[in-house]
Amino acid sequence: MAKRTIDEVDLAGRRVFLRVDFNVPLGRDGAVSEDARIRAILPTLTLARRAGARVVLASHLGRPKGGPDPNYSLRPVAVRLGELLGEPVPLAADCVGAAVEAEARALRPGGILLLENLRFHAGEEANDPGFAQALAALGDVYVNDAFAAAHRAHASTEGITHYLRPAVAGLCMNRELEVLGRVFDAPARPLVAILGGAKVSDKLALVESLVARVDRLLIGGGMAFTFLRAQGCEVGRSLLEADLVPTAARLLEVTESGRGIQLPEDSVVATSPEAEGGTLVPVVSIPADRMGLDIGPATLAAFGAVVRQARTIVWNGPMGVFERPAFAAGTLGLAHAVADSPGFSVVGGGDTVAAVQRAGVADRIDYLSTGGGAFLEYLEGRTLPGVAALDERR
Repeated sequence: MAKRTIDEVDLAGRRVFLRVDFNVPLGRDGAVSEDARIRAILPTLTLARRAGARVVLASHLGRPKGGPDPNYSLRPVAVRLGELLGEPVPLAADCVGAAVEAEARALRPGGILLLENLRFHAGEEANDPGFAQALAALGDVYVNDAFAAAHRAHASTEGITHYLRPAVAGLCMNRELEVLGRVFDAPARPLVAILGGAKVSDKLALVESLVARVDRLLIGGGMAFTFLRAQGCEVGRSLLEADLVPTAARLLEVTESGRGIQLPEDSVVATSPEAEGGTLVPVVSIPADRMGLDIGPATLAAFGAVVRQARTIVWNGPMGVFERPAFAAGTLGLAHAVADSPGFSVVGGGDTVAAVQRAGVADRIDYLSTGGGAFLEYLEGRTLPGVAALDERR
């Protein structure tokens, strides 16, 4: 994963095609409601401008249906980026074409042009060579600072590199690779991974990968109930993927004593996630008409004890329906345990990052990954096309 980075390239006077991830949430007023991904690329943008580069910014936003849609315009992003920079950021009417090429050529050193949503063209997600060439015509240097999109072989993340070199990592991308490399290439041990979220099927490959690599794998959230069922527990109306129970049983069997998978001991149950409150029960005694919606205090204490002994921690997925106050204690309590641990901690995934922010401990997590799907695929050991496409560091 040793890739060339933007600070290794002469940028003076050159047009930098900077692929960023501005796929940010918009509020009901149409303005950017959370700008962490915009702030994340500011160091790369500042470096490029100070070096005298002319910067062409490119991103997607949402999932428009293969054509222009004002609901997915990057105009609100241009406004917010301008506020952060203290100067207006022009938005091109499109992301390819003669008019856009003219705007890119007209940029002065230190100037910025934000392209309109890449996904307004079907060629982006199709990784169409013609569309990739049209994007490449806008730059002299390619920089990818969009780790969250690096697991997609799209025109702006992989295809463009066939026509535009050098192709290097931005500072945010490089930091992601450094941190994840530290976690899995030479981790301080014990290495503990925490997985939550709804479905085993979403993370089955990840579980199989982590079981072989970590010292302890703590599983909570809805996905835990498939594993509990594999142990013979009746799980009531909790989330259950019955077809994966044999797979869960196999994974539990291959773990060694003192290592491997650790499951919840107790659960907060209710008739539905909308319930105003829940009842605490052992996981072996979940009533038939109830569902588990959070880990209980005994589980939190057990998980916390493992986390406190860890020297490296990776966490993806909440322990329950933490958006509801009645079912938030487990996730928020675990966030505090991770923050209090002396181990090096990495948290990834939108819900998990939101949880540590809600718990008020985000500043005590060593690294908050900007990636969602890319973070998970890296943990699975899969090759990320947007990373593989970049120049190797010599």
